[in-house]
Amino acid sequence: MTERTVLVTGGTGGLGGAVTAAFLDAGWRVVVPQREPGTDDGPVRVVADLLTPEGAARAVGAATAEPDAPLRAVVNLVGGYAAGGLVHETPVDDFERMLRLNLRPTYLVTHAALPHLMASGDGAVVCVSARAAVSPFPGASGYATAKAAVRAFADTVAVEYRQRGVRCNTVLPSVIDTPANRAAQPGADHGRWVPPAEIAEVIRFLASPESAPTSGASIPVYGRA
Repeated sequence: MTERTVLVTGGTGGLGGAVTAAFLDAGWRVVVPQREPGTDDGPVRVVADLLTPEGAARAVGAATAEPDAPLRAVVNLVGGYAAGGLVHETPVDDFERMLRLNLRPTYLVTHAALPHLMASGDGAVVCVSARAAVSPFPGASGYATAKAAVRAFADTVAVEYRQRGVRCNTVLPSVIDTPANRAAQPGADHGRWVPPAEIAEVIRFLASPESAPTSGASIPVYGRA
């Protein structure tokens, strides 16, 4: 029986699969929420809608169900990107959709998990923001704003819980070398992008006791992009 559990949201995505594998390889019990039932290939899978408080609570419930492997870390990967126009061309519904997709699950899952992470005495939260949060590009006002909000939320958690035994850090990817991104940008120089497995190791480190002195950090994982 492993001694630590990590809850990985977005664990079925391009980055999520690599993050899940990294934690499994390190001996963690891994819980992955998803919208539809899936096969059991190592992680504990739970059907949960992380856009709702009930779904977030269900996911955290599964992550805390094994007393011999208490919840020690939450990795918030759920999010998404949609191209748009300039600000004056972007409908408010599209703008708010980016906030809802990128920020709401991060807040709800962290909110539900924090009491358990405090109880463990050495809990960690890792959030995924984006390079766009600190270096926006045209046509992505909703995405850049949402990812900046994720970063600000993580910084707030770091400040509020530093004396309560919970650390919180953020990683900022640029373009991740996933099949979906390659299909969307076939003419790009894919050699400049960062493989998911490399980012996964940074995330695993930030969630692990080895990074105990680190909280409130925003780590760029841009590669050569």
